[in-house]
Amino acid sequence: MDKDKELLEYKIVLNQEETEIVSKKSRFIATLCPVQSVEEAHAFIDEIKKKYWDAKHHCSAYVIGKKGETTRCNDDGEPSGTAGKPILEVLIGEEIKNVVVVVTRYFGGVLLGTGGLVRAYSKATKEVLRLSEVGIMRYGVMVELTTDYNFVGKIQYILAKNAITILKSEYKENVLITVLCPIAKKDKCIHEIIEVTTGKTTIIETDSRYFIDKDPLI
Repeated sequence: MDKDKELLEYKIVLNQEETEIVSKKSRFIATLCPVQSVEEAHAFIDEIKKKYWDAKHHCSAYVIGKKGETTRCNDDGEPSGTAGKPILEVLIGEEIKNVVVVVTRYFGGVLLGTGGLVRAYSKATKEVLRLSEVGIMRYGVMVELTTDYNFVGKIQYILAKNAITILKSEYKENVLITVLCPIAKKDKCIHEIIEVTTGKTTIIETDSRYFIDKDPLI
């Protein structure tokens, strides 16, 4: 994989969430769910339609792919551009990927007008996002560190300082520490380890993959 072209991190939601707002007696129930594909997004939309089967509108939007390659929105009977698009614009504005939001509306008898609908659907989406736990998918490298017992404490300190995840430690003749290191931190971390152990640590990169991180973006 070309590391120069690779997207090294993107934001996702970690849990399904639901909330409700009321605007001029209309109820707007916003439900959010992390998804990995268009098929999962549509399945979730259908699930919400069945759950709130007596509601007239189930407006939705989703963003799929680490670069947000696939986006769709649906007004589901509301005036064009007043429901699905505002939902989608909130998701894009917050840079959340692999997510679907459905906002179900129960009409309260009072017309909101196009501006009122846009504000209500946007507010419901923002509110359900606010309640959701956001994580970061980061591209990282699996690194094996083989070192002398004398350097273990110093290496552990460097890893902790850089918020590097230790996957496992094996204590035999030497100590083998396996870590998952974000690409953005790898060179700095390795340099510090080489320096503090005076080059007496064997460092091998074994694999690379995305992983979920709850730390703030680098």
